[in-house]
Amino acid sequence: MREHYGEITAAGGEVVAVGTGDQRYAKAFVAEEQVPFPVLVDDGAAAATAASVRKVNFLQLLFDPRSMPGAVHAWRSGFRIKKSGARVTQLGATFVLGPGPTVRYSHVDAHSADHAPLTEVLAALPA
Repeated sequence: MREHYGEITAAGGEVVAVGTGDQRYAKAFVAEEQVPFPVLVDDGAAAATAASVRKVNFLQLLFDPRSMPGAVHAWRSGFRIKKSGARVTQLGATFVLGPGPTVRYSHVDAHSADHAPLTEVLAALPA
């Protein structure tokens, strides 16, 4: 989302990330990765549980064949795991919320390289 933050805000959206690490880890991540949006911490997994975000076992995380092309692409693009969060086997999710209590879009990752398509996220933003 960092690379597309300008597009998202220009379309009327805002990005807030929720991570699995502690506050110290989140602060370092924001600084090192130059993240321009807020990063919140979900230490106890309350938000992940409420949103039904999936977990996988460690072998699935490493060897799911659906994840391999994404992992290779990320590696070639220079992305590296510097420090894993507290729940390394938790997958991600993307939601477009509001205004108000409306869920406009929901994408819960099925594997580690499964991410919401930006076109779908942008299409879900209020006009």
